[in-house]
Amino acid sequence: MVRPIRKAAVIGAGVMGASIAAHLANAGISVLLLDLAPQDDGKSATNVATLTKKRSRNYLVEQAIAKLKKQKPAPLASKQALHLIEAGNLEDDFDKLKETDWIIEAIIENLEAKTQLLAKIDEVRAPGAIVSSNTSGISVEAMSQERSLDFKAHFLGTHFFNPPRYLKLLEVIPTKETKTEVTEFMREFAETALGKGVVEAKDTPNFIANRIGTYGLLVTVDEMLKANASIGEIDSVTGPLIGRPKSATFRTLDVVGLDTFLHVAKNVYEETEGTEKAMFDPPAFMKEMAKRGWIGAKSGQGFYLKENGAIYELNPHTFEYEPRKKMKAPSMEQAKLMKSKSAKLRAVVWADDPAGKLLWSILKPVLLYAAEKTAEIAHDLLAVDEAMRWGFGWEMGPYELWDALGVKETVEKMQLEGEFVPTWVTAMLEQGHTSFYKDGAFYHDGDYLPVRTHKKQLSLNVLKRDKTITKNTGASLIDIGDDVALLQFTSPNNTIGLDVIQMIHKAIDEAEANYRGLVIGNQGKNFCVGANLMMMLMEAQDDNFFELDLVIRQFQKATARIRYANVPVVTAPFGMTLGGGTEISLPAASIQAAHETYMGLVETGVGLIPGGGGNKELYLRNIARYGSDNLADLQKAARKTFETIATANVSTSAADAREKGFLSERDGITMNDFFVNNDAKQRVLSLAEGYRPPAKTKIPVTGRAGYATLMLGAKMMEWGGYASEHDLKIAKKLAFVLSGGQVSEGTLVDESYLLDLEREAFLSLIAEPKTQQRMQHMLTKGKPLRN
Repeated sequence: MVRPIRKAAVIGAGVMGASIAAHLANAGISVLLLDLAPQDDGKSATNVATLTKKRSRNYLVEQAIAKLKKQKPAPLASKQALHLIEAGNLEDDFDKLKETDWIIEAIIENLEAKTQLLAKIDEVRAPGAIVSSNTSGISVEAMSQERSLDFKAHFLGTHFFNPPRYLKLLEVIPTKETKTEVTEFMREFAETALGKGVVEAKDTPNFIANRIGTYGLLVTVDEMLKANASIGEIDSVTGPLIGRPKSATFRTLDVVGLDTFLHVAKNVYEETEGTEKAMFDPPAFMKEMAKRGWIGAKSGQGFYLKENGAIYELNPHTFEYEPRKKMKAPSMEQAKLMKSKSAKLRAVVWADDPAGKLLWSILKPVLLYAAEKTAEIAHDLLAVDEAMRWGFGWEMGPYELWDALGVKETVEKMQLEGEFVPTWVTAMLEQGHTSFYKDGAFYHDGDYLPVRTHKKQLSLNVLKRDKTITKNTGASLIDIGDDVALLQFTSPNNTIGLDVIQMIHKAIDEAEANYRGLVIGNQGKNFCVGANLMMMLMEAQDDNFFELDLVIRQFQKATARIRYANVPVVTAPFGMTLGGGTEISLPAASIQAAHETYMGLVETGVGLIPGGGGNKELYLRNIARYGSDNLADLQKAARKTFETIATANVSTSAADAREKGFLSERDGITMNDFFVNNDAKQRVLSLAEGYRPPAKTKIPVTGRAGYATLMLGAKMMEWGGYASEHDLKIAKKLAFVLSGGQVSEGTLVDESYLLDLEREAFLSLIAEPKTQQRMQHMLTKGKPLRN
């Protein structure tokens, strides 16, 4: 039996080790972070001879923990998590390892150093405690050869990707001696407790993601030099156009750090032979960049340099920085008109223009390399695709991308160009199988196996095939089993329009009649980015305020129905949950949020205030938080609500959403966003027995005195130059709604009264030219306008 993990230790307080410790703390796990004690160099005034306090002996770790507070992106989901990290050093605190259930080695990438450390750990660890290495590519087997039998049975590689909080991939690399139950336990623990996507890799150089990803990056650089293309031109075709992150190739290298990348490439170079070895030898200009210290973001310059607000790209031939260039080609313009990812990709790759030729020359070697190496580095092709999606942020792994391009067509093209296509791929085609995936299964050894999903993972795309109850253009209602229904938004970016609002009403009608409860949950990148801004702007510009009034009324009624439904309604937000997405969540019987949930009522950014009951709902949550027994408590609740909405404050995590008042103690947090819909379902079932909706009660407001207090704060923002004249107009409307208008302090008002104030304020603001300018700017530029 494997020991449950209550306390962990991380050895090595560098950026990676400290970030792993932070993520363990995010998950609520106590963690001991160790590094070297300061040594006497004979020069420093703070040498070891004068370091008598325990705190000073932990200087390196304390510095690492201090950096966690400032690091971007933030490794900590909440500053409260810091309390779970204990600082120590390898001389004074090594024996504390015997108290831990999981020990993670995260020191320098050197086999000898790791082997020596593991030998010392073997002497103190408790029997059954798991030990793992965070190596990014050194042989896990080689590290543990001389260790005890119990150590070997509980030892494996656990390769986190940086930053550990945000990148989903965890490569688990067991050795021949690792107990199967230990590997299985680590997979389950990492998926459930840490929110990871776990891929089991074979013990080969750089494992899966770094092996394929590093090869792909070096191929891209090689093809750039052959085509005499620029760094900016390459990034313009290797980013979102092909389902890769916006950072594309060279911006990604700047973020990772050229020094880190060269080290990873060196791992494979030293362990391979022939043409593969040559491919992992980076070009001379990259080595020269490293020599000059031009290693990326951490040195201030790399492939790109930002200077005086402008971004310049490196010319790899002259080592001069030049204005950034972008590739332009007819196929790229054509791709913009395509809706699906595969259509966009095919539009460019199959085009006979510079972009098409360049992209094909980059993608073809990567597809062939993945096919050649899959059996060596992974247990199946699914593992390769998962590793690239979760570790490198690709929207499609190599085999998914190959399917999108067309396997039969691309293989024929490769063969015409004289390429050797791995035998297993041509054999698949000869069997009549023309894709690596079909009907929720993937190709493996002549047959198709079901795509692996965790028992807690609900695949809405699969359930919709035969479990759809009803649907319209914006949403689908699905039976997810155990007499629970789920409402899924299917509009672009899961935005809220009239079709979604109508489906909320239908979903609650159906749930009250035939189900124990309802989950409002989605799948995709974000839960809901808010209302359909384009639709609202067009209606406002056409002076269709009567229609807008009807839509807002319907939205307010929908959120009220969520609150007062006769069965529990649980929302399952994840990712961006903005504006209307938050307004739908707040009135639910319970919220089950994914760990990475970014909630906020952001309407002031486009010149509006929330119009779907969000002002009232956040105010009610703050009243529950701060109380309403006296006027001071009530004013605090109103002020907190006002500040949060007026500044369009967005949580940086679900834990932060709780601190900001969007989530309460009765709401839950799921570490793995893959499991959030299932956890929301379980929450429905736990509430369903004997469920009674909340009673409708009157709401205390601060009235005229509260309005004056809120406006004083807004005026101070204006006087300080932090708010424009239009910002102040928005603030007046918001303060009027939250204070309850022209009433006395402490007056009890109906919910409908506050909703009427909210709707009137919303409609008056959307008629303002400056608000419409803000809305237009957000739609065209993707960022707020200050006017």
